[in-house]
Amino acid sequence: MSTTLESIHTQIDAAEDTMTALEAAILAAVSEARNICKINGDDSSSCAVAWDIVEELHAEKAHRQQNQQLKNNFEVYCDENPEADECRVYDV
Repeated sequence: MSTTLESIHTQIDAAEDTMTALEAAILAAVSEARNICKINGDDSSSCAVAWDIVEELHAEKAHRQQNQQLKNNFEVYCDENPEADECRVYDV
């Protein structure tokens, strides 16, 4: 049972690390977009491109959150014990 909980915690930690890196990239992109717009003006094409990058990063974060699903206990068990009878998959 503890290995199952450890596996779930490992999955959560990995997902949190990925999201933290993505959030840091979003903050950096927002800062850079503000600087670009301040230097080149709000109507410049470089300002629009910078904010498009921010929007794409936000979309990626939302996409990852939507696809992030934790495995149930049976899936974790089968990952740890692929040779178990109940985990075998037969092609028909």
